[in-house]
Amino acid sequence: MTLTAERPVGAILDAVAIAEGLSEQIAAGAAEADAEDRFVAENYALLKGAGLVAAGVPKELGGGGAEVRELAAMLRVLARACGSTALAFAMHTHQVAIPAWRWKHQKVAAVEPLLKRIAAERIILLSSGGSDWINGSGAARKVEGGYRISGRKIFTSGAAAGDVFMTGAVLEEDGQKFVLHFGASMKAPEVKILDTWHTLGMRGTGSHDVVLDDLFVPDAAVALKRKAGEWHPLFHIISTIAFPLIYAAYLGVADSACRIALELAKKRPVTHDTRALAGRMMTELRGAEAAHETMLAAVDRNAPSADTVNDVMMGKTLGADHAIRAVELAMELASGAGFYRAAGLERRFRDIQGARFHAMQRGPQSQYAGALALGESVATVF
Repeated sequence: MTLTAERPVGAILDAVAIAEGLSEQIAAGAAEADAEDRFVAENYALLKGAGLVAAGVPKELGGGGAEVRELAAMLRVLARACGSTALAFAMHTHQVAIPAWRWKHQKVAAVEPLLKRIAAERIILLSSGGSDWINGSGAARKVEGGYRISGRKIFTSGAAAGDVFMTGAVLEEDGQKFVLHFGASMKAPEVKILDTWHTLGMRGTGSHDVVLDDLFVPDAAVALKRKAGEWHPLFHIISTIAFPLIYAAYLGVADSACRIALELAKKRPVTHDTRALAGRMMTELRGAEAAHETMLAAVDRNAPSADTVNDVMMGKTLGADHAIRAVELAMELASGAGFYRAAGLERRFRDIQGARFHAMQRGPQSQYAGALALGESVATVF
């Protein structure tokens, strides 16, 4: 697909097909962005031009109306072309899908202006999930008419392209800690991006640190105030919806790694060992697919809760294990040819390692699953 003008958002009929049409262009600069530690800005321009920024906004509000399953399939396709593009875009996509779900299933009118703005202006939302898990981070100080916010947020994927930073800060009040949630303009002079993203893999995501330096946030801009250090119903929604989208990107990376390995292996005589390696690799890939399906099935229930979080997080752990192992076997199957950067396999090998690091990591996830199985509270397990 060659884009000469922006596609009207209302013309989005199939986000997956659009992603497939963009794949060749997106793949073209992936290796260069990786080699230079450079954000995939050109690919974001393609996604904007194609209208995929608003793919998850309900049609009634001017968007593409894609549900979580379609968005996940879109991200998986994008990741086959460029893991960094898909992972960074997953962070925007889940920030759209969550208010869209709340608007559709909970009739939350407060999210409507944001969703309409995404559709009309094609703004990019940033996530500070790497910093703002259940405990929150940063400091909020009450002042007249609002709060002054300071903090440093890590893993802000796509920072350079962002318009609104969906983040939070911790407020100490009456001997208790609360987390305030709000959106901050990336154009505010008190918001700065630090050049910190120099990493093993997913180098093109541009997941730099973002610093908030005494940013004023008016009372009306605070979307939620919750207790720090314990689960809130909104985080059941966030976790249930966000992680199937994020891990669709890793599944796409594993897809492409296996494809590359098979192409390289077919150039050599097939031996008993080659056949067995290919079989083991494809079995691990199927395991990753099956685990991801359990995550999507939890979303399909449209009833976010501690139980859906548990299903998603178990699927996340299993999916990461299978995807990483599939890519490891792809490296073995490709043999020495896969060791060359030109093959593109070593980049996928590095990118897939990121699947280890998103919340909940293995320790807390095991504690969460075990506590639920034993009938214990998981209110403070994260």
